[in-house]
Amino acid sequence: MQVILGVLFHFIGGFASGSFYIPYKKVKGWSWESYWLIGGLFSWLIVPPLAAYLTIPGFRDIITQTGSSTLLYTYIFGLLWGIGGLTYGLGVRYLGVSLGSSIILGLCMVFGSLIPSVYYQFVPEEGKDTIGAIAGSTWGLTVLAGLAICIFGIYLCGKAGTMKERQMKSNAPPSGGTPKGKLEVVREKPVLAGEAASPKPTIGTPARQDVDVTTPAATAHGAPVAAAEYKFGLGLTVAIISGVLSACFNFGLEAGKPMADAANAAWKETHPGDVKFLYGNNVVYILILWGGLTTNLIWCLILNARNKTFGDYTTSNTPLLRNYIFCALAGTTWFLQFFFYGMGESKLGNGASSWILHMAFIILIANMWGLLLKEWKGVSKKTRSTVLAGVLTIIFAVLVVGYGNHLEGKEKEKQAATAAAAGIPEKQ
Repeated sequence: MQVILGVLFHFIGGFASGSFYIPYKKVKGWSWESYWLIGGLFSWLIVPPLAAYLTIPGFRDIITQTGSSTLLYTYIFGLLWGIGGLTYGLGVRYLGVSLGSSIILGLCMVFGSLIPSVYYQFVPEEGKDTIGAIAGSTWGLTVLAGLAICIFGIYLCGKAGTMKERQMKSNAPPSGGTPKGKLEVVREKPVLAGEAASPKPTIGTPARQDVDVTTPAATAHGAPVAAAEYKFGLGLTVAIISGVLSACFNFGLEAGKPMADAANAAWKETHPGDVKFLYGNNVVYILILWGGLTTNLIWCLILNARNKTFGDYTTSNTPLLRNYIFCALAGTTWFLQFFFYGMGESKLGNGASSWILHMAFIILIANMWGLLLKEWKGVSKKTRSTVLAGVLTIIFAVLVVGYGNHLEGKEKEKQAATAAAAGIPEKQ
């Protein structure tokens, strides 16, 4: 039952992550950097301490009593993760929501799930799974098999992307204009930062648009994606960088675990005999997301200055109250992915399997939105079948990882029963 609840919580978190951009589509007359920053203030600054206040009594004392090195490393990993989030927007801009999210989150899944266990192999810590323990147990091998299957699913999605690119090139007219067929995803290409001043294409994020932001297809992390911008090679390079840096969120959870342990211990003092605390990670999120706030705040303010869009926040030419409300809703929904990740982790453990499941569900939801946004409209039946096979493979990988967690739970129950029979107290 614990495994089922853990998988369910991870699914809800993945759905929140894959769907948070929908409220942004209701924002009118604002540039990307403006609505991304306002939503981000809720995601990174307002909601995290509110969630901690509601779920962890005395969370501020936990932070102030934590060692400075723990706080610093947690914040730095959040800073690096924030950079990964910014490059995420560029990756999906050139690859599309489904393909870009699959590659970036797939790499994030691999690095985020395996590197901590490799670290603990050389720096052992009680309660932490090492790569040796994972590779030397049935449950661990099952989880690794699920990871391998998921990587194969990501490969299929990538293969579908290259097939899509070849078809787009073959359908494009030799001297510009509208491509043949039905490959165009959006009705209008978004204006990019810097394009107004220069006719050359630039790598940036959308500047002010006079049209409704529902016009372009929106990525999971920000910038709208136009099919005319599809560039597999450049997108793949950016996606690799983003995937590696995005894994730093899980490293931040590991670095900040003493705070989660303190929250769990305080809760057990008032709830003796109950199961593990569901919300221990909520105090860790505050530090990690401060790091994410730093990178995103700096970048959005730079874009506000470059594009002269500071007036977005006060102009009476747009529905200000409506914009702020939808930005707040988007930012809050975005944070819920981590809120439910913490609940899932409490059921499954903050190891490789929790991170794999979380990333896999985000990939599935992102691909669902990619299909709904018609990013694969007009491609051949073989291409659609390939991306569908990739999605189904990832779903199968989730089931395998879930089964691995079931085996781990059985193994721990057996160890606990053996220890109880021998009179050894159970470790908390």
